[in-house]
Amino acid sequence: MLEVMCMPVHEYFAGTYSEARAKFRSAAARATANVTPYTLPNLHGPEDEILTIDVAQLGNANPNSLLILISGTHGVEGFCGSGCQVGYFADELYRALPSESGAILIHALNPFGFAWLRRGNENNVDLNRNFQDFSNLPSSEKYDALHNWLVPKEWGGDEQKRADAKLLEYIDQKTLKVAKAEITGGQYSKDTGLFYGGRAASWSNGILRKILTDHVKPKVKRLAVLDFHTGLGESGFGEPIYLGPTVEGFELTKKWYGEEVRSTLHGSSVSATLTGSIADALPQLSPGFEVTYLGLEFGTVLEWEVLTALRADAWLHAVPNRVTQMRAAIKRQIRDAFYVDTPWWKAAVYGRSADFAIRASRALHQP
Repeated sequence: MLEVMCMPVHEYFAGTYSEARAKFRSAAARATANVTPYTLPNLHGPEDEILTIDVAQLGNANPNSLLILISGTHGVEGFCGSGCQVGYFADELYRALPSESGAILIHALNPFGFAWLRRGNENNVDLNRNFQDFSNLPSSEKYDALHNWLVPKEWGGDEQKRADAKLLEYIDQKTLKVAKAEITGGQYSKDTGLFYGGRAASWSNGILRKILTDHVKPKVKRLAVLDFHTGLGESGFGEPIYLGPTVEGFELTKKWYGEEVRSTLHGSSVSATLTGSIADALPQLSPGFEVTYLGLEFGTVLEWEVLTALRADAWLHAVPNRVTQMRAAIKRQIRDAFYVDTPWWKAAVYGRSADFAIRASRALHQP
């Protein structure tokens, strides 16, 4: 059995999906949490392991408020969130919850991407763009104009250099903020492209909705969701980002977590405004019901390096089973773009996440 309780912080984190899942399940067992696995059908990981979303429940069995912690929405970003979830159990942060509250920890919402070092899922779908009304999708025109530069036909040679130059010229003309919005906001036309939201609800989308239906009962009057992400901002710093749709929700989120919360609604965040995010799957604010969805976005490396890693990985997978000597290097590159495998970064990330978990628990205490 894994020794979790006396681990130094950096050992809360894992080097592979399988190791992360084992640490999570062991830590959950020590905390006497109930764990339910949801197995991704017909697909396995690189070690032929099953791929699961593991959901751990602890605290009051019939709560009036809930804290939900989500890791691995963006696959390869799961190293960060998984370590923070293990620490939540190991350091018994759940003891800060009110007696009438419960906690739900969703581990590896995108297990395929986590295991195979991809940001998207088994169909290249970005889960944080997938919670949509698919009968009325937003326009992808802005992204379409950039796709061939983002994912050129060849990688590592002159064609990539030309595409890089075109992208940098475009960013210079449009400004980084505008270009980022056009590239990252979500697109629904290029299934081999970046930030692809899909054309139907994904398997993970359905599982998350089932979890919410099963656990957010009418008795629940407060819901706090923390979703762990990496890749934007200063390395090691976690920016709290409100991704909800309303000004009222943003004001409530600031009331719970403080004035440092940023919002994609006002352009104050390192993240562009998204379409079809997980926030759109949650129950909305209503009389007698309070809900906050907060993305904790932890910086890793420079944004151009992150974008380059995503582009290389998209090129690699644009052709199924592409034969190339660059495969291993591309996989190392994308892992390093979203996970800084050093003790200082892990300590900074975990400290910040623990702080916000405590803030959420205090908010749930409020009368």
